[in-house]
Amino acid sequence: MLLQFDAPWAFLLAPVAAALPLLRHWTARRQAGLTFSSAALASSVAPSWRQRMAWLPLALQVASLLLLVVALARPREGQEQVVDVSRGVAIELVVDRSSSMRVPMAPGQDSPSRLQAAKAVLARFIRGDDSGLAGRSHDLIGLITFARYAETILPLTLAHDAAGGFLRSIELAGKGSAEDGTAIGDAIALAAARLHTAEEELRASGAAATYEIKSKVIVLLTDGINNTGTREPLAAAELARDWGITVHAIGIAADETVRSSGNTTLFRLGRREIDEAALRAIAETTGGLFRIAGDARALHEVYREIDALERSEIESVRYVSYRERFVPWALAAAACMFAATLLSATVLRRSP
Repeated sequence: MLLQFDAPWAFLLAPVAAALPLLRHWTARRQAGLTFSSAALASSVAPSWRQRMAWLPLALQVASLLLLVVALARPREGQEQVVDVSRGVAIELVVDRSSSMRVPMAPGQDSPSRLQAAKAVLARFIRGDDSGLAGRSHDLIGLITFARYAETILPLTLAHDAAGGFLRSIELAGKGSAEDGTAIGDAIALAAARLHTAEEELRASGAAATYEIKSKVIVLLTDGINNTGTREPLAAAELARDWGITVHAIGIAADETVRSSGNTTLFRLGRREIDEAALRAIAETTGGLFRIAGDARALHEVYREIDALERSEIESVRYVSYRERFVPWALAAAACMFAATLLSATVLRRSP
C-alpha cells in the first residue's frame, strides 16, 4: 500500500490554521475582565474541574483546523499492480511418427531411434537446458504428429508441464499397417489451421488481455517423402504463408552405412530417403529455415538455431489504483469543531 497526498501544498496552511484560534483566544483574554476590589479571596479558592479543562475547546479548535488541512491535501491510498504482458510466439511442433522413424540415429546398439531422439530434443526445446536452449516458457506450444493421418496431440497452450507427458505418449506407426505413411502436406495444413485460429482460442480462454501472439511458427520434422494425404506439401505451405505462418523444415537423413567383419554384417543404417527439394521449397515459400540433421547432435543444433531465431518478448505494465482517504479526516475535523462549540456553550462556558 502506498499513501500519498494529491495536493501537498495544502500543508502550507497548517501554521495559519494553528495560529488563528490561538490569536483569537489571546485577543479575547486581553479584552475580557471583571473589576474586583481585591483578588486575594479568589486566589485562595482551589480551581474547579471546569477551570482545569478550560483549554480543551481551544485545543479542539486547533485540532479541527489541522485535520481540515490534512483533508484538503487529499490523502489517498494506492496499491501498485504489475501485469506481465507477453508478446509470445505460437509454435506448432509437427513430428513424423511413420515406421521409418524407428531407424537408429547412429550406428550402435545404444543409439536412440530417430523418434526417440526427436522427442528428447523437443522436450529440451520446450523447457530449456544448459546447452544453449533457452526454453519457450512464454510461448504457446502445440504438438501435432503424423503418419498416414495428421492428428493434434496437444492443443496450443501455455501449460508446458503437460507437454512432456504428451511427447512420451507418441508411438511409431506399425510398418506396413493401415496407419503407416507420410502425410506431410496434411500435417502442415492442420498445424496452419490451428495457428490461424489461435487468437480466437485466446479470447475464449480469457488470456487475450495479457498475451499477444507476436508470430506463428511451424517446426516440421520428418525423415520421409510425402506419399499420402489430401494436400500436397507445397500447397499446404502456400496456405501457411497466406496466413502469415513461417514453416521451418527439418529433415532427418543419413546415407546407408554398412559395417562388416568378414562376411558378417554388424550394422546397417537406413537409406537416405527424404525429399530435400520439397522441404526446401516449403521453407523458402514461408520464409523459414531448411536444415538436414544426420545425427542427434546435429538435430539439437538445428533446434537451437530455431530457438534463437524465434524469441518472445515480456513487458511489465505497472499501474497504481487509488482510493481517496480525505473523508475520515474531514469528518474528524467536523467532530472536533462540533465538540469545541458544544463544550464552550455548555459545561465549559465562560463568562464574560
